[in-house]
Amino acid sequence: MALDSKLFVTKIFLDRDHIESFEEYPFNIPVVKNFESITLKSPVTFFVGENGIGKSTFIEAIAVSLGLNPEGGSQHFNFKTRETHSSLSDFLHVQTFNKPSTKFFLRAESFYNVASEVVRIEEESHSGLYDAYGGNPHECSHGESFIKLVQNRFFPNGLYILDEPEAALSPQRQMSLLCLINDLVEKGSQFIIATHSPILISYRKGVILDLDNDFKETAYQDTEIYHLYKMYLDDPDGMQSRLFD
Repeated sequence: MALDSKLFVTKIFLDRDHIESFEEYPFNIPVVKNFESITLKSPVTFFVGENGIGKSTFIEAIAVSLGLNPEGGSQHFNFKTRETHSSLSDFLHVQTFNKPSTKFFLRAESFYNVASEVVRIEEESHSGLYDAYGGNPHECSHGESFIKLVQNRFFPNGLYILDEPEAALSPQRQMSLLCLINDLVEKGSQFIIATHSPILISYRKGVILDLDNDFKETAYQDTEIYHLYKMYLDDPDGMQSRLFD
């Protein structure tokens, strides 16, 4: 696939020469230890890989390198509930080509903190911030607030970093998210998404990078996610016999 000239992020590389030791965190995690660089070719790039490989650490470092808050939010969010992000962003360089109209980092595990910050800002300043989130995000379910955020806060020509967005979404809502992503892609947006969702990675305009195999570009039906879900759904009784017996 040829490089899309409209992309905002075109390359990500690690400044290995200035890392003192690859035996200490976060440089000893599998996804970082052998990493040198990747070139992004599509408006939607998926990172897949097993738990513990370092997807969240890596995608957080991308977001921080782009000036985004480690816990999530837009470029204007600078709150901190706890200092948890790694030093990887100090050595990970994100090469940009064009400037997006907006940026947003959405991570499932800390979205509650983002929602709380939205409520705090709105209650203190009455700035109309709820309009960008479809209302008070604490007054609807986790999944509903995710979808409302994308519907109301994600604009054309934007750059969006998502960490396991499927965590709060039913399969039907994941399909809704896929429609929203496609609509934004057609309006010039770019997404970088870490996920375990077989629905999301099926997106026909996306590129899947397998972090278990040093960011190897992988076809949908060759992913471990696809194989495991298909094997289980084709024969749940047989799979349970293998698992339990």
